[in-house]
Amino acid sequence: MVLEGFAVSTTPTPPLGGVLETALYVDDMPRARAFYEDVLGLKPMVEDSRLVAYPVAQGSVLLLFRRGSTLAPVTLPGGVVPPHDGSGPLHMAFAIPAESLEAWAERLDRHGIPIESRVTWPKGGTSLYFRDPDGHALELATPGLWANY
Repeated sequence: MVLEGFAVSTTPTPPLGGVLETALYVDDMPRARAFYEDVLGLKPMVEDSRLVAYPVAQGSVLLLFRRGSTLAPVTLPGGVVPPHDGSGPLHMAFAIPAESLEAWAERLDRHGIPIESRVTWPKGGTSLYFRDPDGHALELATPGLWANY
């Protein structure tokens, strides 16, 4: 398949090492922080007026940006971060061990977070879907969801 406007390469593709960052955009940072820190137990490693960065697992970071705060480039000592933003309900999934699925369901219930859907996948994994205060669809997924997980 050739995409219009893209050159065809004859060299091998360099390897990707994984998804390092996932970004969600929130309207009310204190409300979002309360949810991600109190309900999901995340601890911030970087925070400023426009973002909070949470380490999720080894080599995986969840970024919460205040919606609209990243529409202009940000100049840092090492270079410029291009503008970005998002709108509407986005989706992301957290990997969890199969044995913690029911503990997570109970934790969400204790915090008054309704489980919107529970899906058992053909390869054996199970997902719990719920919403954060900004309406983002969050998923807790056990192994067996994908061929590589």
